[in-house]
Amino acid sequence: MTLPDLPTLVDTRAELAAYLEAARGRGRVGFVPTMGALHEGHASLMRTARDRVGRGPVVVSIFVNPLQFGAGEDLDRYPRTLDADLEVCGREGVDVVFAPAVTEVYPSWPAQPQVTVAPGPLADVLEGRTRPGHFAGVLTVVAKLFGLVRPDVAVFGQKDYQQLALIRQMTADLCLGVEVVGAETCRDPDGLALSSRNRYLSADERASALALSRALCAAQGAAADGSEAARAAAVAVLAEASGVDLDYLAVTAPDLGDLAPGATGEARVLVAARVGTTRLIDNLPLTLGPSGSAPSGEDH
Repeated sequence: MTLPDLPTLVDTRAELAAYLEAARGRGRVGFVPTMGALHEGHASLMRTARDRVGRGPVVVSIFVNPLQFGAGEDLDRYPRTLDADLEVCGREGVDVVFAPAVTEVYPSWPAQPQVTVAPGPLADVLEGRTRPGHFAGVLTVVAKLFGLVRPDVAVFGQKDYQQLALIRQMTADLCLGVEVVGAETCRDPDGLALSSRNRYLSADERASALALSRALCAAQGAAADGSEAARAAAVAVLAEASGVDLDYLAVTAPDLGDLAPGATGEARVLVAARVGTTRLIDNLPLTLGPSGSAPSGEDH
């Protein structure tokens, strides 16, 4: 078996800048920010970036961002698998991996950075209600990485749908000049959305976790009867599931705003729950009202 060529690995801002100065002449720059522990979902983002930039350089960052973890969350045990991650990047033809130390991204660390991104009211609902300060940390590191990489295209997964919406809003509001692409969620054959945190699940917990995707599919199936019917169908599935501690189940507009009574057309159903000690999130698109088949998850 032939091993893939590994990408160039850099761990300082200066090394990254020197690499990109030489590489930009090849074409547009594609960027996939990650926290590592890479899986097929991440690989699909790399393929999307490659499709968007052609022969231009594709950059992947691997950085477990402490600013987005709250007290009691899994910062210390978040999986760190750099050698395996580099192999994934090599198989997908990534050109350079930026894997900085915390002090390379936040020079004052462990003191908090003085300037951060205020994410606005969308950060206070759904994930933001459960994880206060989370999205300020996410947007701050994404803004810093955009400044360091200066990509033309950045690719994010739709599984973190609220994060994607906020990154798009930040990019537009701050005139960052980056095309933000949302790539469809990758799933195992049993329907579970791929996540680096899935490795925390025992066999029994994984079986319980399948209720999340079943609930979302039930919402899709009932969406022709409206948002309340869609939500009720999903809640009914979760009510019968064992080992699932529901955080929220919401049906929203595509931009995560509130739906008007009797709304029809595109919508989103989102769920978060704890299975054992592992917190999982997932979502799917809906078409409310009599509109035929469920919408594609693709979002560009």
